[in-house]
Amino acid sequence: MKRTRPSILITAAVIGVAAGFLLDQLLTSARLPTFTPTLTLPFFAAALGVIVVALAIPIRRATHGTARAPINPFWALRVAVLAKASSIIGALFGGFGVGLAVFLLSRPVPPSVGSLGPIIATAVCGALLVVAGLVAEHLCTIRKDDDDPQLGTDEPELDSPHHH
Repeated sequence: MKRTRPSILITAAVIGVAAGFLLDQLLTSARLPTFTPTLTLPFFAAALGVIVVALAIPIRRATHGTARAPINPFWALRVAVLAKASSIIGALFGGFGVGLAVFLLSRPVPPSVGSLGPIIATAVCGALLVVAGLVAEHLCTIRKDDDDPQLGTDEPELDSPHHH
């Protein structure tokens, strides 16, 4: 599995910013109140970050020889995929919070602290989820052995007579 590229995270954050800004723009143009996330959203983003890192620590110990028991490789892959998904979702949440904040701060009337607080918390906890996902992904990375074959060199060709 390849590591999460910064371009994926930047794209997710930009999509989140656009979604947050456009949502508030549409609500305002329909003469409805702007969207304010509940405090459970940043709480769950932070909790997910803690859980992902906690799941990745035993994998790190197993791959670096400090674990008591071996780790199931399928479990390790699932945790690595969860870490990758967490960083992307964190970028979306963080961007969404930034988009909401940009919309509110661009209005002629300053927003109340009560509406801006959960938005800032969403953006911050989204960023923390990105960091937690990237840390967990790093913890799930195994060391490359010198005797590992290069990609593609150990796979027989499909035209080979050995496959008939």
